[in-house]
Amino acid sequence: MRGNNVMGIIFSNLHEELISELTELRTTGAVPYGGRYRLIDFPLSNMVNSGINKIGVLTKSNFQSLIDHLGTGKAWDLSRQRDGLFILPPFMDPSDYANRIKTFNSIMPFLKNSKEEYVAISDCDTVCNIDYQAVFSKHLENNADITLVYQRGTLPEKLHDPTVLSFDPKSKVIDVLVDPKIEGSCNYYMNMMLIKRELLIELVNKCIGKNTMNFKRDIIQAEYKNLNVYGYEFKGFAPVITSMKEYFDANMALMDSAVRADLFNGSRPIYTKVRDDMPTKYGLGSSVRNSLIGNGCSIEGDVENCILFKGVHIGKGTKVSNCVIMQDTVIGSGCELSYVIVDKDVQIRDDKTLAGQPSYPVYIRKLSVV
Repeated sequence: MRGNNVMGIIFSNLHEELISELTELRTTGAVPYGGRYRLIDFPLSNMVNSGINKIGVLTKSNFQSLIDHLGTGKAWDLSRQRDGLFILPPFMDPSDYANRIKTFNSIMPFLKNSKEEYVAISDCDTVCNIDYQAVFSKHLENNADITLVYQRGTLPEKLHDPTVLSFDPKSKVIDVLVDPKIEGSCNYYMNMMLIKRELLIELVNKCIGKNTMNFKRDIIQAEYKNLNVYGYEFKGFAPVITSMKEYFDANMALMDSAVRADLFNGSRPIYTKVRDDMPTKYGLGSSVRNSLIGNGCSIEGDVENCILFKGVHIGKGTKVSNCVIMQDTVIGSGCELSYVIVDKDVQIRDDKTLAGQPSYPVYIRKLSVV
């Protein structure tokens, strides 16, 4: 793959209303995941691993945490004098950001001034490790105008404008359904695509001129018969974060070694901002089973089936099971937590009991004192 002939565009804020508790003070892309990562690390690393060295990150609001995490892009080798990482702040009313066509129109100078022939587009709410080189190879092999990445499975609940695709034997799109009422398995679009840059500009300008502003209906659905639109099936681990339950389940899935091997592929590593810290300290009488533990933690209690981010403290006599505990949270002594998502910098006082359910985990807001 000629990475220097492909540029990347990442939407960092779309669908944040689905996990509004987590995105109250941050963007979707800045939501912590898996003990040390943010959601944006996955699409960003996927593109970098495929040789893409010019990537624009679209933002809307609450992007201070995102910018702090991304910095100059050094962690992804995107701190460059030429190309590299571009933060594209809102150039319009933030309420229009959910409209992809208006968003692309607002960054038209960035698109027109770029020299790359192709654009890889991705959202931040799908956690996966995809090889864009394979997508690009199929795109060229099919002489495609657009290649849509899809997965075969049951439509994720609450997915915004789910798009279902049908194909001929050569994977060419022959039908597109937007927001259909379908039960069972189907081919659903993962909000990832590869498209020629000039074609993207042409299609966006056409929609602006006609005042047709739905990207999926007015570009994908309306144009697939006029263009060579093909699909690329992704078969790996790829949960879509469409609710707090899906977020919780996506984290808990990392307890499976096969899932970790698929997501954290050694040949295509997931990069993130490095925070150096001391190793985790385990106190006398502490117990940790089937858990992922970040650096700098201090554990004096009992931890089972949990994900602990960096700097978490678990007090003596405390039992924590089936929980996601984010960075620098302090849990006192004698507590009992089960099916709880605890955000960053939370303090839970001694002898507290918090219990949720697998289908409805309890969420503790960032900076709270409980």
